[in-house]
Amino acid sequence: MYKKQNSLGTPAHKTNPFDSDSDSEGPSRAQSVPVRRTNQSVQELEDYAITKARETTHKVNDCVRAAEAIREDATQTMLTLHRQGEQIMRSHQVAADIEQDLTVSEKLLGSLGGLFSKSWRPKRNQQIKGPVSGNNYSATTANHTEQRWKLGIAPARQERPSHVQTTPVSAMEKIQAERSKQDDALSDLCSTLGQLKEMAVDMGTEIDRQNKALVPFSDDVDELNFRLKGANQRGRRLLGK
Repeated sequence: MYKKQNSLGTPAHKTNPFDSDSDSEGPSRAQSVPVRRTNQSVQELEDYAITKARETTHKVNDCVRAAEAIREDATQTMLTLHRQGEQIMRSHQVAADIEQDLTVSEKLLGSLGGLFSKSWRPKRNQQIKGPVSGNNYSATTANHTEQRWKLGIAPARQERPSHVQTTPVSAMEKIQAERSKQDDALSDLCSTLGQLKEMAVDMGTEIDRQNKALVPFSDDVDELNFRLKGANQRGRRLLGK
């Protein structure tokens, strides 16, 4: 009975062995944690920042090279459009010259056939106008040097004045040097994109001009075909007699 009462009366001081271990070993473990060397961590951060700055510079330079390649392709497209426009003008002028020769032929065919034959007059739906005056087109192609400069195929652009630069030593100086390169590359990229915009506007203007020039050209060709059919019919009738 006494043993049972003693066991019930005395408070039980049972504790978790893990808690006791942690409580007792806590201060010793905290003291045993190694302290990082700040110099090494700062050096790693600086190297990382320099590496990222150089990667950004390479990416910006890649963008500049891509824009320049697009500009070269656009230059060739622009030159092709101008040659195409000149071809349309020449073809339309040839059609106008054919109309003059056809007029002479129609007069000869009308005078043939004898005294008792009916007079023949060629039918005409409309007057052939020929190519539209290319004053605006001549103005755009007159100054070839200026046009080549706009197309980006003029002599090499003026380089920026070279500044005397010292070799960067510290990390901040290296990062600042990379930023300067990025600024120069971004400036070139903006200039190239501006040229591409102007070239795109010129392409649109040239295409619109050619589309407008094709309408009267097509009408004149249709009129020539109609008059040629009439002249051929007149010639066959004369040969049949």
